[in-house]
Amino acid sequence: QVQLVESGGGLVQPGGSLRLSCAASGSWVRIYNKGWYRQTPGKQRELVAAMTSGGSTRYADSVKGRFTISGDNAKNTVYQQMTSLKPDDTAVYYCKFQMVVTGGPSDYWGQGTQVTVSS
Repeated sequence: QVQLVESGGGLVQPGGSLRLSCAASGSWVRIYNKGWYRQTPGKQRELVAAMTSGGSTRYADSVKGRFTISGDNAKNTVYQQMTSLKPDDTAVYYCKFQMVVTGGPSDYWGQGTQVTVSS
């Protein structure tokens, strides 16, 4: 059983910063992609940032230059540093790990953490 636990969300003023963390625990063969998504009410979940096992990254246009995804393989953790936050960044943020487990490839999601950007 794989579990992802997120932390780091909260309320921040426009222009502020937050750092999200997502730690995986359990049993797997390999982690090959990690990512952060976000969702607001009435909208589909959207990709914010992603990182491959080789370290390549990609970002949504709306967050390029402001958000940075990184990982700590020893801790099975992915981070997202968010700077210059805007009210439009307000959403529930979810991490996702794409893994190979004993049954084959599978996607695992964190529980979600609320980020609110407001003065």
